Amino acid sequence: MPMPATPTIDFSQLDFTKPVATKAQIYTRLKQAGRFALLDGVLRFAEDERMSIGFKDIKADDWWCADHVPGRPLFPGVLMIETAAQLASWDHMMRHPEQKGFIGFGGLNDTRFRGQVEPGHKLVFVARENRVRSKMFFYGVQGYVDQSLVFETEVIGVVI
Repeated sequence: MPMPATPTIDFSQLDFTKPVATKAQIYTRLKQAGRFALLDGVLRFAEDERMSIGFKDIKADDWWCADHVPGRPLFPGVLMIETAAQLASWDHMMRHPEQKGFIGFGGLNDTRFRGQVEPGHKLVFVARENRVRSKMFFYGVQGYVDQSLVFETEVIGVVI
């Protein structure tokens, strides 16, 4: 179930100085660590909309910059997918605390990359719960830079 290509959020309402969950708080729930703790914060957790908004600061000294692509670093698409999956997993765990265990990656649907993400930008992710089964969930996730859509997918997560 793809999300609309136009933003369904008001970017002017996002306050990056007041996250609802900091990086440290996110990773008390998620098991990723070190370089793979990719989310820098969650700005919004909307119960009524079944949605979360998170972000990643893309920095020139990030570990992947020297090698992807030398001389012109671009945030790798696979890391966009991983960051999207982490936001979806965090949101799912917040909404469904009865589901204990590790969240595994089940797959993707309808993935598209629509723009490049370079250091010096903030990548904003919007994750919406599409459907939940007993131990499986599906989230539509979009990524924006400067309010332009650069990435979209449906993440499938599995509670292991």
